[in-house]
Amino acid sequence: MGIHQGHRARRRQLFLEHGLEPFADHEVLELLLFYAIPQKDTNPIAHRLLERFGSLEGVLSASVEELKEVEGVGESAAILLELVPLINRRAALDSMNRTAILQTTQSRGAYCMALLSRYREEAVYLICLDAKCKVLSCALLASGPSSAAFSIREVANCALRSNATSVILTHNHPSGLALPSRDDLAVTARVEEVLWGIDVRLADHIIVADNDFVSLWENGNITERGMFR
Repeated sequence: MGIHQGHRARRRQLFLEHGLEPFADHEVLELLLFYAIPQKDTNPIAHRLLERFGSLEGVLSASVEELKEVEGVGESAAILLELVPLINRRAALDSMNRTAILQTTQSRGAYCMALLSRYREEAVYLICLDAKCKVLSCALLASGPSSAAFSIREVANCALRSNATSVILTHNHPSGLALPSRDDLAVTARVEEVLWGIDVRLADHIIVADNDFVSLWENGNITERGMFR
């Protein structure tokens, strides 16, 4: 057994016995990179990643292309590093979906922030709810590097497919404040009008940015009757 293989075996055994508690951040990355870089010492690569992105969170928030700019990080390693938090996020959302009741502004905002937390570009989702405000489905309507345009017709189709009583529209402002633009207000009005025609209520439009959110319902931009103020 070579020196690297022996070191890897000891690291794995330490993890099996004690979890991640004994590991420093660079050692966590070193351990993870074992599974994408089989024949190379991953310790220096882990240190370079932390130097480049500043923290473990920064590394796991970086894109594949950004990660590949670090010496020693190939495509397989970059994909693995981006995949880990995405899998964790999906599992967390699956768990939330089984129990989520989005009846209050705070619960809606928390759900939408979790949903959009990993997006570095604008993304738009439609969350369909039953009569008790339980999540029925969650559909990505659009995503893109700038303003993400989506089909109003698809909003209606999603609501009908899920047999929704009400829906929440949500999108993020990746590089701005969680404040509605003129376009956001116009889109909200159009969505509300279309949904009103199929007897589905727009419960809210949540805008997310920088761990904050704004509710257009709470701001008075959506009415009980589904008509725009």
